[in-house]
Amino acid sequence: MGPLHGVKVIEMVGLGPGPLCAMLLADMGAEVIRVDRPGGNLFSGSKSDLLGRNRRSLAVDLKHPDGVATVLRLVERADALIEGFRPGVMERLGLGPDRCLARNGKLIYGRMTGWGQDGPLAQAAGHDINYIALAGVLHAIGEQGGRPVPPLNLVGDFGGGGMFLAFGIVCALLEAQRSGLGQVIDCSMVEGSAVLMGMFYAMQQAGRWQDERGRNMLDGASHFYGTYETADGKWVAVGAIEPQFYATLIRETDADPQLFENQHDADAWPRQRAELARIFRTKTRDAWCALLEGSDACFAPVLSLTEAPQHPHNVARGSFVEVDGMLHPGPAPRFSRTPAQVRHGPRPVGADSEAVLADWGFDAQQIRNLLRSGAVTAA
Repeated sequence: MGPLHGVKVIEMVGLGPGPLCAMLLADMGAEVIRVDRPGGNLFSGSKSDLLGRNRRSLAVDLKHPDGVATVLRLVERADALIEGFRPGVMERLGLGPDRCLARNGKLIYGRMTGWGQDGPLAQAAGHDINYIALAGVLHAIGEQGGRPVPPLNLVGDFGGGGMFLAFGIVCALLEAQRSGLGQVIDCSMVEGSAVLMGMFYAMQQAGRWQDERGRNMLDGASHFYGTYETADGKWVAVGAIEPQFYATLIRETDADPQLFENQHDADAWPRQRAELARIFRTKTRDAWCALLEGSDACFAPVLSLTEAPQHPHNVARGSFVEVDGMLHPGPAPRFSRTPAQVRHGPRPVGADSEAVLADWGFDAQQIRNLLRSGAVTAA
């Protein structure tokens, strides 16, 4: 059983960061019930919806008064609720925090939005790329003189969003054990992303980071922290920041030590980068792996989504697991006594409606009435 065994969570199903948050809690052993719309969305219930794993599905029509009443009854037994709609949507549905906390004063009500629950942009549409743009993240990523490059939707949706909400829920659950009181969490992806940029804001204010991208040690300007193409058109990554690791990189690549003696001379970086680029193009990626992987050169091959699960290190640690014929990244982090696990893959929308209602206190006649009325549907 995982460390969150016994915690009961309601997930008002949305896209991206909310499902990640719910998956993280479920991986750790929490009982998370997905409140799906009847019919679901494009990804709901499919085997490839990896973020939907480890939860049962209850299909509820939130436009039906009995559907709203059903969720409010679930709230009475829940420890936490996750929602990711625009500000005001849950209130209009009759499921806002005031109404839910009136039913259960210990409830942790987790709200996920891009901009936050208030402020000039609170009601504006947006996606990860917009939120990280406002947080100062997007401007910092890309080559000098080039366009800002979005880091997929990892920073806003997932790092600054879903993971921060999961962290917030666990913090609030711990506090509720002391106070006996629930509370509302306002999780903004802009603010979470800004927190992730904290080190760079600190470096910029200390005069050690330039606003112009592609001019700094960690943004691709330096020769010792970046990627290089190999003879077979593949790529490797090096991150030899510390002097002893830098010395290993220069020695093991058989580079001219005189050319590379001034590691932190930014004026020399373009020349040094060009020389390392020439050196790395002399061998294939596999040849460089044979030479450098596992050394103190801070080296790794750049692997595709297809390649990463097959790497010997990931295989040895069981970093990926197969469930229902689909490959899942395994739960992280790992615990010595209460291991997290992938118990099952995503469930079809409404597949567990009757079982969930029964487990959460509804009797057989109430379940039949809900199914007959259309407030709840079953697969």
